[in-house]
Amino acid sequence: MSAVFDAYADYYDLLYREKDYGAEARYVHSLLQRYGCSEGSALLDLGCGTGRHAQQLARLGFSVQGVDSSTAMVARARQALPAELRGRVRFENGDARSVRLSGHFDAVLALFHVASYQSSNEDLTAMFTNAAAHLNAGGLFIFDFWYGPGVLTVPPATRIRRLEDQDLRVTRLAEPTVWPNRNLVDVRYTVFGQRLPGGETFQFEETHRMRYLFLPELELMLGAAGMRVLTAERWLSGELDLTSWQGLIAAVKPDGARWEAAA
Repeated sequence: MSAVFDAYADYYDLLYREKDYGAEARYVHSLLQRYGCSEGSALLDLGCGTGRHAQQLARLGFSVQGVDSSTAMVARARQALPAELRGRVRFENGDARSVRLSGHFDAVLALFHVASYQSSNEDLTAMFTNAAAHLNAGGLFIFDFWYGPGVLTVPPATRIRRLEDQDLRVTRLAEPTVWPNRNLVDVRYTVFGQRLPGGETFQFEETHRMRYLFLPELELMLGAAGMRVLTAERWLSGELDLTSWQGLIAAVKPDGARWEAAA
C-alpha cells in the first residue's frame, strides 16, 4: 500500500487542491467539542497524507501527531509544515494498523477514507484495535468511510480528471470494478503527466482497493476493539441516507461512569 501512495504523493496536492481542508477540520473540531474534547487536546492522525488536515487542526488549537505509511507523503507533509506550527505538529512513518507510539491521545482520527483502504476484516480490526490502544480512557475515535448503501445506490463510474499547476500537468483516468459479494471496489488509475514547463513526461498505473462498509459491521468491530459508537452521520452534512457515499463515525473508548451517565 505504501508504494501506491509514494507514486500518488507526486501529484496528491494538485489533485485535491480544491478540497476545503479548513471546512473539514472545523467539522471535526465541532465533533470533538460535542463529545468533550477541547482545544489543547492531543490528536493522533492516522493516514495523515501530506498533512493538510493536521495543519488546520493545529490552527484550531490542537497538538497533532501525524502518521502515514508512505515515506513520500511524510516528506511532503514535513516540507509543507509552516514554521509557526512546528511546535504543535509532528509527522512520522507508520502503518495505521500496527504503529506503536509512546503515550496516549485524547482523540484518534482517520480521515479521507483510511478505514475503507483496510480491505480485509483482519486489516480493519487491526486498525481499530490500534486506534483504541492509543486512546486515553474516554478518548474519541473519529473516522470517515465509504458508506455501503450509498455506494450500491449510486455505483462508482469511470471518470477522467485533468489538472494543471505551474509544476505539473496531469490527466487521470479512473476505472472502477465492483466486487459486490466482497464489498470491495478496485479503482484502477491510469495517470499521464508532464513536468512543467516543457519537461519530462511520465505515465503509470495504480490500483486502489476500497471497501464499502455498513453500520452493523462497524458497530460490531468497534465493540470488539473496546469502543462504542456515539454517532454515525453523513460526512459534513448530517443524516446518512441512500445517497450518502461518505459516512462518519465518532466512537468512544469508555472510561466507566462518565460514559455510563451519557448512555
